[in-house]
Amino acid sequence: MTQLTVFYDGQCPLCVKEMRQLYRYDKHLQRLRFEDLNQTDISERYPELDRQKALDILHVQNSQGVWLRGVDANIALWQAVNRKRWLRVLRWPLLAPIADWAYLRFANNRYTLSRLVTGQSRCSSCRIDQ
Repeated sequence: MTQLTVFYDGQCPLCVKEMRQLYRYDKHLQRLRFEDLNQTDISERYPELDRQKALDILHVQNSQGVWLRGVDANIALWQAVNRKRWLRVLRWPLLAPIADWAYLRFANNRYTLSRLVTGQSRCSSCRIDQ
């Protein structure tokens, strides 16, 4: 039973790297559904999704239709696979604004950071099930 649907940028090497980790942890749990925002039919299958906003900041939808974004989306994904429980501290009142600010800086610069970390800023055919 899928609990969360994650909408990720399949052209971002760092994003795909994180999705691969989640995919491996979720392989037997089957709590996550992965949707690459660069699929040609994504807008048809998810008309309620603002694709551009989802490319700007990670979006997750739970089974009740509630949307989570950014840090909250990341925390929910890692909780779903029973990993990185320490991420919850990022929602503590004093840390939440800092975490949100840092996440937005990361998201806005992810292609540059990808080039620094992986050697490529974008990939044309990244797959998470590799």
